[in-house]
Amino acid sequence: MDDVRHRQAVGGSDSGALGKLHFFLHPGVCGRARTNNIDAVLVFTLLVAVWMLMKAVMTKRLAWLIGSFAVVGVGFNMKMLQAYMVLPAFYLFYWLAAKTSWKKRTGHLAMATVVLLAVSLSYAGAVALIPADKRPYIGGSKTNSVLELALGYNGIERLTGEAGPGGRMGTDFNGRERLTETSGITAPSNDGDNGAFPSEGAPPSMSGAPGAPPSAPGGGMGGIGRGEIGDPGVFRLFQLPLAGQASWLLPFVMVVAVGWMADVWRRRQITLFHRFLLFWLAWLGPMMVFFSIAGFYHRYYLSMLAPAIAVLVGAGGKMLASFGTGERRMSWLFPTALLATYAFDIWIAWQYNHSLSAVWPMAVGFYGLAIVCLWLAMEGRERWQRIVYAAALFGLLVLPAYWSLTPVLYGTNSTIPYAGPDLRREGGAMLTAAMPAGQDGRWRQGQRDVHSDEGTELGGRHSLAALVAYLEQHAGKTKYLAATIRATEAAEMMLHTDRAVMAMGGFGGTDPVLTPAKLEKMVQNGEVKYFLLSGEGRGDNELVQWIKTHCQEVPSSQWGGGQSETFGGMGRGGMTLYVYNG
Repeated sequence: MDDVRHRQAVGGSDSGALGKLHFFLHPGVCGRARTNNIDAVLVFTLLVAVWMLMKAVMTKRLAWLIGSFAVVGVGFNMKMLQAYMVLPAFYLFYWLAAKTSWKKRTGHLAMATVVLLAVSLSYAGAVALIPADKRPYIGGSKTNSVLELALGYNGIERLTGEAGPGGRMGTDFNGRERLTETSGITAPSNDGDNGAFPSEGAPPSMSGAPGAPPSAPGGGMGGIGRGEIGDPGVFRLFQLPLAGQASWLLPFVMVVAVGWMADVWRRRQITLFHRFLLFWLAWLGPMMVFFSIAGFYHRYYLSMLAPAIAVLVGAGGKMLASFGTGERRMSWLFPTALLATYAFDIWIAWQYNHSLSAVWPMAVGFYGLAIVCLWLAMEGRERWQRIVYAAALFGLLVLPAYWSLTPVLYGTNSTIPYAGPDLRREGGAMLTAAMPAGQDGRWRQGQRDVHSDEGTELGGRHSLAALVAYLEQHAGKTKYLAATIRATEAAEMMLHTDRAVMAMGGFGGTDPVLTPAKLEKMVQNGEVKYFLLSGEGRGDNELVQWIKTHCQEVPSSQWGGGQSETFGGMGRGGMTLYVYNG
């Protein structure tokens, strides 16, 4: 009965409603959901797995547990090890909450783990059964293996930072590995090979540039590398540029954790509700550690924190509020949570005073102070405290709600989505304030405007149309209309023609798919004739060297190139077209 009364005091539909509201107004969720990024599907999939796990505990049926872990395995095939970040919470919750013997719990979790691995590795196994020469190359891997991709580029290299532009282990087309510098610009090796290209469309970083906005503190722009996520450290999530994406309510959650421990100590037992809160704390904790120390990820990955934060604020907040009426010794926790969270939110907003009027953080600050005073004044008046409680949590949503609306109001970056008032100044494009004078315009020409269709990846709609028209007229019946080093250069061309365009190095330009000998054979067989190289694709890479040696440069005036500096595509310098004439 004590457990029932406790759950009635801190749970209920109002807690669920507040939790859902906090989830949907999470800036990371809103910024990501307006793109076709698969993180939204992954979070939904993991929440389905959570529902099945809860059913397994409540119904005592093994099938629900097996199904829950199988769904996590499906999530693995979406974003690989990112889906496994929830597993500590799954194992811990079932071990503590399942009402059966420890031997049965051990057996159940062992069976669920076997199913998890079987589903997770199903795609990798299917790919491995197909001969390498009969299927596409596994982009991002070094050995053409899905499992190596999962454990390497999408696994340990995310933690070490080798996977990203801020110090990633690149490979040239000859398979040699090199560690690039943190600036995001390919570092020359001792042997003169400069063949690796920054991954994921990374522009050169402008470290220490004056006037950099909070979203791009000296080390990167608009979203790639350290400039996107800041330096590793204990307080990374509480500093710019990540604080405004996911951390608004983390001070409140931290007080909820203190309240949870205090309530467990007071009761000398862990109730079912305590186990429920512990599940979400175990979901959140390992993720906070990873995102605090990992060397490379994108801001929108922080949407993984949203479900746990939402539940802990909704259910945990009501637990803290209940202490004000039922447990006087802990009544200070709720006003402390409010003061800490309102103060932190004001600090975040104040850092964006270049894009956001100071009136907003000041108004929220006075509102929060008034709410805390009202809460203390209404002590012992349960009806009025319920009203103040609702007003307090709604007030905490004001600034995060504005952040969440910015992608709707000002547009967003479809490649690396984020939310914040800087989108208003930048029109949804990647930030440019940290770029040297003169490069800002070229960057903007390399972005598609969110309110029109004038911009293109290659630097202007008319120039791209002229290029495609020229290639379709002169390429003949080749298999590929043209070839580029990276998929980012090929993507826009693919959208403007029915012909195939080849990205020789895959998405990031580093996949060792081709050798000069293979490329020469393709050219001689008439499969490809034209090659479009960006500024970064004109170094000492062996494929690039072969193209420059055996092909002729096509004057830009013939294919509508115009001034080469406008053809950088994300600020990468001019584009050059080469043709093989035998």
